[in-house]
Amino acid sequence: MTAVESRPAGTLAASPARWPFRARLMAFVALTKPRIIELLLITTVPVMFLAAEGVPDLWLVLATCIGGYLSAGGANSLNMYIDRDIDALMHRTEQRPLVTGIVSPREALVFGLGLSVVSTVWFAALVNPLSAALSVAAILFYVVGYTIILKRRTAQNIVWGGIAGCMPVFIGWSAVTNTVSWASLILFLVIFFWTPPHYWPLSMKVKDDYARVGVPMLPVVASNKVVARQIVAYSWVMVGVSLLLWPLGPTGYFYPAVAVVLGAFWMREAYALRARAKAGLTGAKLKEMRLFHWSITYVSLLFLAVAADPFLR
Repeated sequence: MTAVESRPAGTLAASPARWPFRARLMAFVALTKPRIIELLLITTVPVMFLAAEGVPDLWLVLATCIGGYLSAGGANSLNMYIDRDIDALMHRTEQRPLVTGIVSPREALVFGLGLSVVSTVWFAALVNPLSAALSVAAILFYVVGYTIILKRRTAQNIVWGGIAGCMPVFIGWSAVTNTVSWASLILFLVIFFWTPPHYWPLSMKVKDDYARVGVPMLPVVASNKVVARQIVAYSWVMVGVSLLLWPLGPTGYFYPAVAVVLGAFWMREAYALRARAKAGLTGAKLKEMRLFHWSITYVSLLFLAVAADPFLR
């Protein structure tokens, strides 16, 4: 049963307050995109361990995670507010709260702005002003840079828009050291070059959705062969940059060993996707989601190695 079909009798999309309380509560949680925030926190906490070269203050870790959730949740809510017109036309987003009417546009706007303000105050008061400033930069880049300016205008949207998703690395490092270092910049760049080959396989699968609403994701404006070639190129740079943390960051031998193994598995999947695309395979035979799912495993294990390295030197 869909969200629309499960509404109470007589409920209209214009009357979100008439939904059950639990449904409304879960809808506001959904506005924050919790699954995406999980990935952001995966890149935040391990960096704090590396910056501390051991176990950071656990209260600081908790404060940073809460601030990060509030910040990303606010940005994601504003993203849904802005994209509500195209979300209603795409199959993968047609059950979002603003589309079903369980949350009104005004509520989403106020909620997103409120979380953004609270997160900034939270970081400034309980972490430090630098982390607060970086959090604001991430919000602005995602909401204004990506959602408003880039997303509907250029196939490079996810490349440059992905900078917002890199900011948690800086936030985690600055929370511990109140600085931004070469080590944090390297990990920032790992996420920067990881984002396109992570998201393009998903875009390949749902490119008809993006084409329907006029969003020029790379798979919409280029062939699968071209997209796969770009994925391989970005993958090589990502793996290469990940290895720079060894000579330029405070790591021992554990992290680079893990990075090499994970990179090898990644490149195998990237080249396999390119081979299937070159062969002209489409639909289920393209298996583009193999790389998408592996990309999540890759970044999780890589940053776990970042966190573990200080204890294994």
